[in-house]
Amino acid sequence: MATNYVTANGLQKLKEELQQLESVERPRVIAAIAEAREKGDLSENAEYDAAKEEQGILESRIAMLKAKIMDARIIDETDINTDEVQILTKVRVQNLKTGQEKIYQLVTEGEANILEGKIATTTPIAKGLLGKKVGDTAEVVVPAGTLQFKILEISI
Repeated sequence: MATNYVTANGLQKLKEELQQLESVERPRVIAAIAEAREKGDLSENAEYDAAKEEQGILESRIAMLKAKIMDARIIDETDINTDEVQILTKVRVQNLKTGQEKIYQLVTEGEANILEGKIATTTPIAKGLLGKKVGDTAEVVVPAGTLQFKILEISI
């Protein structure tokens, strides 16, 4: 598995989700399986099948989170340079076609939240912005076409 770059806050969120899945969701699913099993013939028991499927999905998510946490490499926010766009920087851009300004913060996939303006470094917009400096123009290819952003400001 590739190294998973996270902030200390991002790592804490992963650990909290893992704790929730292991201490709350896993016992709930186990109880649902036991309850369905008590209803008799398992070969024709839809509740049992659904609970077992949910257990499989849950265990897969737990394993994935454990792997992410184990492979996590914490990024020290004090080492971030704002001379160019990089992970954890906030970048204020202007869409050259519409004139609209937006602020994006480039984060890891686990921390992405478009409603908060946090985009994963693996997205087309972030890839187009990475490495750019204030005053540069970034051309970003998205499914709807090509966007041009002027870099107005880079901050933390």
